[in-house]
Amino acid sequence: MDKVSARLAVFFEEPFWVGVFECVSDGKLSVCKVTFGAEPKDYEIYGFVLKNYDRLRFSPAVEADVKEAGRNPKRVQREVRKQMQNTGVGTKSQQALKLQQEQMKTERKIMNREQREAEKERRFELKQQKRKEKHRGR
Repeated sequence: MDKVSARLAVFFEEPFWVGVFECVSDGKLSVCKVTFGAEPKDYEIYGFVLKNYDRLRFSPAVEADVKEAGRNPKRVQREVRKQMQNTGVGTKSQQALKLQQEQMKTERKIMNREQREAEKERRFELKQQKRKEKHRGR
């Protein structure tokens, strides 16, 4: 799956405020420049992006070096530790018991469904039998 990143930089360029949209897709960079005029507020920029992003005219794509942002090693270590802890139930015997419990649960669901269907069929047959008896005039 391709990684796409977009970025907006807003800065003052005499005499107007300007926004530069950068979109990096498949290692290619496309750019679009927008003039805002007076200093835009955050909510105005957000509204502009929501309304007009699909109408922006980006430049032809050029090759770009995609630099991976450095990640905090402590944060990475914390995430790895959290993923290692989320393995579920600890010991092999507990895992086996959990598996057995899940199998019993599915079997119980199947049995209950079959019983319900059998009871429904029995009631239907009983109703049909009563209708036949009424039809015979008894």
